[in-house]
Amino acid sequence: MSNTAKLNVIGLLFGAMFGGVLGAMNLHEYDTIHAMLRLDEPDIFLFMASAIVVSAPLLWLLERTGFTTPLGGELRLSRSKPEAHHLKGGALFGIGWAIAGTCPAPALVMFSSGAMLSLIAIPGIFIGLHLRERQQRGAGHSGDGEHRDLVTLSK
Repeated sequence: MSNTAKLNVIGLLFGAMFGGVLGAMNLHEYDTIHAMLRLDEPDIFLFMASAIVVSAPLLWLLERTGFTTPLGGELRLSRSKPEAHHLKGGALFGIGWAIAGTCPAPALVMFSSGAMLSLIAIPGIFIGLHLRERQQRGAGHSGDGEHRDLVTLSK
């Protein structure tokens, strides 16, 4: 089996486990997300905070020790200062999350559980991605705007 195939299998397994966790936490259910947004369900915020508490120090340690990724690259985390497009994008994401009661990963769990709302949410996600790409191309942007220094250095 090639390295790419092995990585795809590993990614599929971790994705399935992540989907299982989302399903176990009922994060694929519209009512659960709305209860969280109404601040009736603090356990979801605690779940998200626990992910940050575990991953942030681990990523810092891996970057500091010069960890080599499974694809052979050095782990380097990108750092950027908040800009207006971050705030606008975050607000738009939050509005979509509040309306649909889901975001990309839980939308897939919704689909696998048979929730009919996923038939609206998943195409909506792709339409949003397409519109963003069109807007970026129309404005003469390339990429996500986070790596301007790398683009400048390569020219």
